[in-house]
Amino acid sequence: MEINILVVDDSPIMRKMIIKTIRLCGLDIGQIFEAGDGKEALEKMQEHPVDLLLVDVNMPVMDGIEMLERVRHDPKRKTMPVFIISTESNPKRIEFIKSQGADFLHKPFTPEDLRGKILQIVEMQ
Repeated sequence: MEINILVVDDSPIMRKMIIKTIRLCGLDIGQIFEAGDGKEALEKMQEHPVDLLLVDVNMPVMDGIEMLERVRHDPKRKTMPVFIISTESNPKRIEFIKSQGADFLHKPFTPEDLRGKILQIVEMQ
């Protein structure tokens, strides 16, 4: 089953690196969409079917935590897999992210770390 992924990060370079890693994972990937902030991501989710979110925390306009809260309040997306990839180091914010059912990976990360996390999420589907 193909999965569609939305990569949300304000850094175009980071988005490209994440997308390149996804393509090397050997997964059955459908489409990969990009957004530069949470607001743009929510708009993309209205336009395109998305199965997995990879989201940064610290972004302008709408940060990843606010986006995560909005996704979790949407009945259609309440259980959607969300994977936070961030430099966030505040333990309370990381705990909140995990309490919302999202997984977390610190930047910088290795491609192997990202691949392993994505495979874990996909296998739980």
